Amino acid sequence: MHLVVGLGNPGPEYRDNRHNLGFMVVDALGARAGGSSPRVKFGAELSEVTLAGARVLLCKPMEFMNVSGQSVARVAGFWKIPVADVVVVHDELDLPFGRLKLGTGGGHGGHNGVRSMLADLGDAGFARVRVGVGRPAPGRQDPADYLLSDFSRAEAKELPALIDTAADAVEAILKSGVTAAMNKFNGKAKSS
Repeated sequence: MHLVVGLGNPGPEYRDNRHNLGFMVVDALGARAGGSSPRVKFGAELSEVTLAGARVLLCKPMEFMNVSGQSVARVAGFWKIPVADVVVVHDELDLPFGRLKLGTGGGHGGHNGVRSMLADLGDAGFARVRVGVGRPAPGRQDPADYLLSDFSRAEAKELPALIDTAADAVEAILKSGVTAAMNKFNGKAKSS
């Protein structure tokens, strides 16, 4: 079984924030798979589905971003899912809006959710689907405030295509592995 984690913050006030892009992608994957209603267990919203021919546990940590790794570690431990079979989807300030970057390993790059995942899983070997949200113009807005704000009207129009492309990237990882998915999706803009 694979564990696909979308990073975000729980609660309706955060639902449409840039920082909740991981949640949005996991919701799209659940809709594609026709999964049952998620259940809450170990501090996460979980749904078992089949994607790209693989058994997948979709996970949205229901703890705030900076401690989200705690619930992910509990879920992975209970289902005995090795870190190599974990895929994490999250927003990325250092990529322009609409760009994807897939890979494994590495540091947290300042992302508190990834920092928590690294601390609580104790291993950087999980796959990552970084989804670009861009940075605010220098001096115009604090990056933390930017992430906790909703997408602009122009971005919101393009958001469904971006979410679909990120979901396609997750399915490609499940079907063909990270390297093949990287070759297909890294640096590419969302589908038109």
